[in-house]
Amino acid sequence: MTNHNVPTLGDLEIAVLEDIWRFGPSDTKAVYARIGQSRSISLNTVQSTLERLFRKAMLQREKISHAYEYSARVSRRELIQKLVESTVRRVAGPQPDALLSAFVDLAARADDDQLKRLEELVARRRAELDQT
Repeated sequence: MTNHNVPTLGDLEIAVLEDIWRFGPSDTKAVYARIGQSRSISLNTVQSTLERLFRKAMLQREKISHAYEYSARVSRRELIQKLVESTVRRVAGPQPDALLSAFVDLAARADDDQLKRLEELVARRRAELDQT
């Protein structure tokens, strides 16, 4: 998945990704047992969703006996990073000052600990960049 090619994901696709991230490699029946029945969706719907996520390069798969076993091709952190980068590029353009300000405001509204965490992340990133 490149920075410029972040697929649109529906609610069920996100739920399936969450399931794979939580439980690890799984076949269609396992995912269906964990999320399909509670959502009142069919096994075929879960299979179609896994296939779409595979085509979108969110999942990889391996043939085990008669069924595919799906695993995450991208981590939660990587996906969040790509989605945020894509949104910033589309909405804020080349000067994301308003977005950066919004992040600071959001962290400050959450509580002092979140604002401190944001400051630590910025300091860590600066240190990493200084080492390169």
